[in-house]
Amino acid sequence: MFQWRKRSRGAAASRWSAVLGSPERRVARTGLLGASLAALAMLLAALAPAAEAKPNNANCQGSFGNSISGFMSHDDQRRAVARLDRSPHIETEVVGHSNQGREIWTVRAGEGSTVMFIQGGIHGLEQHGTKAVLNLMQTLGDDSARSREIREALTVVTIPDINPDGSSVPQRQNMMPWSDVMEMHPQLPDQPRAWYFSNFRQGFDVNRDFNANLGYEPDPADLPGDSASFGFYITPEARTSRAVYGALESEFGLVDVFIDLHNQGSCHQVPDEERFSMLSISGRFLADPTAHGDWPLFDDDASRRINVAAYDALQRAGSGFGDITRYPQPPGLDLPGTALGSYALRGSAVMLFETSEGTNQNEMGFSVKQVEVGLTGIIDAITDGTLDDIDPDRYDEVPAR
Repeated sequence: MFQWRKRSRGAAASRWSAVLGSPERRVARTGLLGASLAALAMLLAALAPAAEAKPNNANCQGSFGNSISGFMSHDDQRRAVARLDRSPHIETEVVGHSNQGREIWTVRAGEGSTVMFIQGGIHGLEQHGTKAVLNLMQTLGDDSARSREIREALTVVTIPDINPDGSSVPQRQNMMPWSDVMEMHPQLPDQPRAWYFSNFRQGFDVNRDFNANLGYEPDPADLPGDSASFGFYITPEARTSRAVYGALESEFGLVDVFIDLHNQGSCHQVPDEERFSMLSISGRFLADPTAHGDWPLFDDDASRRINVAAYDALQRAGSGFGDITRYPQPPGLDLPGTALGSYALRGSAVMLFETSEGTNQNEMGFSVKQVEVGLTGIIDAITDGTLDDIDPDRYDEVPAR
C-alpha cells in the first residue's frame, strides 16, 4: 500500500533560489482578502447546466471564440499573484520566463512534509485551472483554523499559468518559431522538427515536451519523435516546469502529488443517464510504464487514490459537481511525453482535470469551482490522514467517458 512519506525539511533547501537561482524579478506585495470555498460553492452552484436533449458528445457551454471575457490577462495574473504575496503564509517567485519573456510564477503555501505540485495553463486556450489555483491559494493563505491545519500537513506549490504566451493569443501552443529553437539549442538543425511543433501556429504543444529523465537535453538524433515517446525539453516553459519539479524533488525526496489542469472542449453524457458531465478525470497515461525504462517509484495505486479522493469530494458537493467521467485510458492512450506521464514515472501520484469548454465569466464559474472542490478533496484526504484508506480499485467506479 502506498504510504505518504514523512520527511523533515532542510533549512538550506527551503527556498527556490537554492536550485533555480535568483529570480529576475520579485513580485511586489499588495493586499487580498481571503475567501471561503463553501461560500463560493453556494454562489456558483446555480451555474450548473440544466439537462437538455443533446448528442452524446455535446458542446454544453458556449463555443470558444464567442467570448473570452472569463480569461485573465497576464497583467491580471500579475496583480493576483501580487495580492496573494501579501499573506505571510504565501510565498511567490518568478521561477522562469516564457519564450517571449513573460513571467512564470510559482505560488507556495505550507510547511508540511508532503508536497503537492499543481500546474495550470499548459495549453493557452485552457485557463479554468489558472483561476482555480489562484482561488485555492487565496484560501490556503488565510488565517482560518483549517488553512493552518492544512499548511502544517502539506506544502502546496502551484504554477497558475505555465504557458503565458499561448494564453495571450489565446492558442493551444506556445509562441516559439523554429528559428528561436535553433538559437536556444544550436545543436538542433532546421530539419527534422519535433513532431509536436506546429508550423502553422509557429509554436509547440508544450504538453508533449516532457521527459522522465530530468537531465535530458535536446539531441538531434532523437527528433522528430512521436506521441508514444518522450519529449525533448525544447521549450522554456517545459524547462521551467522541470526546474520546479526538480527543485521539489531535491527538497522533499519525492514529489508526492502532481496535478495538471486542462480543458477538453466539450462535455460528455454520463453513461446510462440523461445528465452531462462537464469534467473528466484520470490518473493513467502510460500503456506500459516498463517500456520507457526502469522507474521503480512509479505507483499506479497512488494515482488512483488521489483521483478517488477528488471524485468523492465532488460527489458530496452535489449541485452537478459530481457528474464526472473518466478520461480515455490506456492502452488506447499512451502519453509519456506529457508532464503527467513523465512525472508519474518518477513516482508522483498524478491526476488530470479536464473541464469542459466555456470562456465567458458565467460559463467559467461552475467549471472553476468544480476544480477547486476536487483539489480540496485531495488536500483534505492528505491532511486528515484518510488517503491511504482509499481502495484504489474504486477508480473504476468513475464512469468511462
